[in-house]
Amino acid sequence: MNAPQIKRETASQTAGPYVHIGLAPQAAGFDIFESNFGPVLVNDQTQGERIRIEGRVFDGIGTVLKDVLIEIWQANAEGKYDHPGDLQAGKAIDPNFRGWGRGCTDFETGVYHFETIKPGPVAGRNGRFMAPHINVWIVARGINLGLNTRIYFSDEAEANRKDAVLNLIEWEARRATLVAQREVVDGRTVYRFDIRIQGDNETVFFDI
Repeated sequence: MNAPQIKRETASQTAGPYVHIGLAPQAAGFDIFESNFGPVLVNDQTQGERIRIEGRVFDGIGTVLKDVLIEIWQANAEGKYDHPGDLQAGKAIDPNFRGWGRGCTDFETGVYHFETIKPGPVAGRNGRFMAPHINVWIVARGINLGLNTRIYFSDEAEANRKDAVLNLIEWEARRATLVAQREVVDGRTVYRFDIRIQGDNETVFFDI
């Protein structure tokens, strides 16, 4: 009778250095798709306030990560998602707004950016109020599972105080990690949102 074989645990896998080739090949210098998903969600006809979101991603010891892929998903200026699951009455879909974007951190500076519009407030489950926000998904080498978080806006303080999700976070300092700071740069509205994977001021991530 043969002795039972001992099966060892398979090594864990992370996104690895090839995540850009598979998901954002143009950023890695490969022109292989007819249409490339990018960080620009708007065109000249898009309704709403034009904004730029930019920031950097830091690891647990404060090192800037330069191989991160980030996706965002958001409502339009009226607070309407371009998705059949959004049944909010009286809000129209903007055909000139994509609502979803994919971008990478710059391989030299580590800065990511998105060109979009500021979303309107939306009604969540059971009619719970949610302040204007952007949903974020982050994947990078060293991360076993994609991380989910949100971007709120510093100039929406009153709406943020009423937000159902923010109110689930007990500590005010932790809530602050989800708030992008508004600046005006060369006449353009820029919201700066740094993401900290671990360590001091770690960004709040959601298990969804």
